[in-house]
Amino acid sequence: MAAKKDVKSRYRVLRGNEIAIGPGKADLLEAVAESGSIAEAARFLGLSYMRAWSMLKTMNACFREPVVEKSRGGEKHGGAVVTEFGRQVLKQYRQLEAKAAKATAKETAALLMALK
Repeated sequence: MAAKKDVKSRYRVLRGNEIAIGPGKADLLEAVAESGSIAEAARFLGLSYMRAWSMLKTMNACFREPVVEKSRGGEKHGGAVVTEFGRQVLKQYRQLEAKAAKATAKETAALLMALK
């Protein structure tokens, strides 16, 4: 069976020493937006709740507005919502990834051809 060949670029936006957003945090934002739950998003991504919440707190601290808001308890046991600002940040990050992939397509193809 032949090994799969792939090139993955991984972009991280830093604020000081903190990763404001990167591939894992973008995936987490998408999962929270889809599920409305940090716990469910964490399970889906194979993260602990504490790890997921830590990642979201870091993002909220790095950006000028919150990207996620959390509610506690109640009839539905709380939840989380990706803010409109958070949705915009996620959209801009995904556009960065797509534009970078397009801009480097020739070099990516050449590297893949060089692999066994």
